[in-house]
Amino acid sequence: MLISSKRILLLALPLIIMGCTRHSIPRPYGYMRIAIPDTVFSTWHEPGYPYSFSLSDNAVVREHTADDERYWIDIHYPTLNADIHCSYKPVRGNLRELSDDAIEFVYKHSRIASAIPEREYSNPDDHVYGVLFTLEGNTASPYQFVLTDSTHHFFRGAVYCNCRPNADSLAPIIDYLQLYVQHLMETLTWK
Repeated sequence: MLISSKRILLLALPLIIMGCTRHSIPRPYGYMRIAIPDTVFSTWHEPGYPYSFSLSDNAVVREHTADDERYWIDIHYPTLNADIHCSYKPVRGNLRELSDDAIEFVYKHSRIASAIPEREYSNPDDHVYGVLFTLEGNTASPYQFVLTDSTHHFFRGAVYCNCRPNADSLAPIIDYLQLYVQHLMETLTWK
């Protein structure tokens, strides 16, 4: 019995020595490559809606009714699995209240976001003024924005990727959607 234990030890010893000479190298996490499709824009102007804007051919507009609110839409990107939830409210002496609600909604993400820089937008020719909020970090909504003419119209949008937020893996989608949101802000007009 003792001899067979020595044989096992002699056979296992080279494996133990060889197994201990290699050092494992930690590998970084890999992410799937996300191909962003080419984009062609056309004007979206649904009859009866108080606004119009330039829409990417990669997106589909869906009417969204929440609490019987009119003129709310979702801009859905099926290939990117992302949405831009857009709401509209008429201004009736309540611009301050609407603005405060929008800003409060943005800053609900402040405990998760590493920073929330704001960029003002102004198009005096079309009476469109607004702010683009960039929510940095692994937030549920990387971009939110508000647009208004200060007297009649208030338009708010929030970008959502329909998956677990991971800024690193979603970077190509987030970058593309930032460019589109900026384009939407620049092309939105009131009717």
